Amino acid sequence: MQQDKIVVGLDIGTTKICALVGRKNEFGKLEILGMGKAVSEGVSRGIVLNIDKTVDAIKRAIRQAEEQSGISIGVVNVGIAGQHIKSLQHNGSITRNSHDTIGPDDVNRLTQDMYRLVTQPGSQIIHVMPQDYKVDYEEGIADPVGYEGVRLEGNFHIITAQSTAINNINKCVTKAGLEIADLILEPLASSMSILSEEEKEAGVALIDIGGGTTDLAVFKDGIIRHAAVLPFGGNIITQDIKAGCNVAPGQAEQLKVKFGKAIAQEASDYEIVSIPGLPNRPPKEVSLKNLAYIIEARMSEIMELVYAEIYRMGLHDKLSAGIVLTGGGSQLQNLEQLTEYITGLDTRIGYPNQHLGKSRIEAVKSPMYATTVGLVLSGYHSLDERNLSRTPYDHEELPAAPAYYAPQPVAAPAPAPVETRAATPAAPAPAPQPVKQKEPGAASRFFKDIITRTKGLLIDDYDDKSY
Repeated sequence: MQQDKIVVGLDIGTTKICALVGRKNEFGKLEILGMGKAVSEGVSRGIVLNIDKTVDAIKRAIRQAEEQSGISIGVVNVGIAGQHIKSLQHNGSITRNSHDTIGPDDVNRLTQDMYRLVTQPGSQIIHVMPQDYKVDYEEGIADPVGYEGVRLEGNFHIITAQSTAINNINKCVTKAGLEIADLILEPLASSMSILSEEEKEAGVALIDIGGGTTDLAVFKDGIIRHAAVLPFGGNIITQDIKAGCNVAPGQAEQLKVKFGKAIAQEASDYEIVSIPGLPNRPPKEVSLKNLAYIIEARMSEIMELVYAEIYRMGLHDKLSAGIVLTGGGSQLQNLEQLTEYITGLDTRIGYPNQHLGKSRIEAVKSPMYATTVGLVLSGYHSLDERNLSRTPYDHEELPAAPAYYAPQPVAAPAPAPVETRAATPAAPAPAPQPVKQKEPGAASRFFKDIITRTKGLLIDDYDDKSY
């Protein structure tokens, strides 16, 4: 049963690393058992640069989550982001030997063929998501299973990532004593915890404003149509305040969090904030009007870049549900109004509440934890796919398979697959046992399931409102 399984999400962000331990309750809602977080010093704009510092931060976050939940963590679902993320469309086809009814095996075979595509040097495929299918001459089929035909074609949305970035994440998680169950694009994870099925069907753009990056995911007809990562986030606003107000970085962050507004007209002309000066120096006074002008200029630039990306893909007039903002940066005052003014689209702030049950950890309902909650939710869907779906092509070895598909040991053998194991202080832990190699098609079947059922559920890098 799902409530017997425990899943852990690990968000390796630019300013914080967060681990969440979750379990489904009897009502199908996610109950957060424990949360751990640590300052991230080895990540820049979503990319791991300093492995040792990142490993230390992961260990601290995992230790806190273990102490709070009472669970010994061994396997995690990890998010990935960064400007190296690329999104493309590709068409594939297979020819069957007869006119027999098309089955799930045929669809899986076509999907797995997409992982064999030749990508740019130094990159590899992390997600293959079907858009629609064509059987012989019949087009626009959402689910071809049950159709009769010889030729099966499909349009796929393919996400690639830099191999170096994937390998660095894999090294950090491994050195921290953990195993990766799934590597998931962070805007996709955020969408699972934030967006409703109706919004995905009508057309919506999810904008996740983190510390180092701003992530974009656009949905229409229940299907993801575009994904992108922009190398600008809340940190660049802090840097602007530091330079514009001539204050220390910590003071700039506090000014942004406590007094920052995204629209300068909403700030008072007469409000002044006095902040401590350097040793043996007088306090410094900062005008909140000037502070708002600095923030508005940078946030306007970020939103214009995001809207330009949406417009470039021809999706600007297909977003009936407008824009949903999430991530730590979305908590800036008046950001909804600024986004509506720039894009002309209805805007709301996304909170990861709809899938959460009662929990003593209320902080997790903040937009800054949308990605981590989504990683836990995606772990449950991926678990279901691995348990319920088995492909006859398991014996085929795909070239250039991602590193996170390597065989992974589990902490202890169990009759049902779980992502973690309960701590047993009374007896030594059993020796790790090898498990079957992860199927390259698991991620693709996970997203196909989202699309075909929904038409179902498809970075935030700030801590304690530090955006």
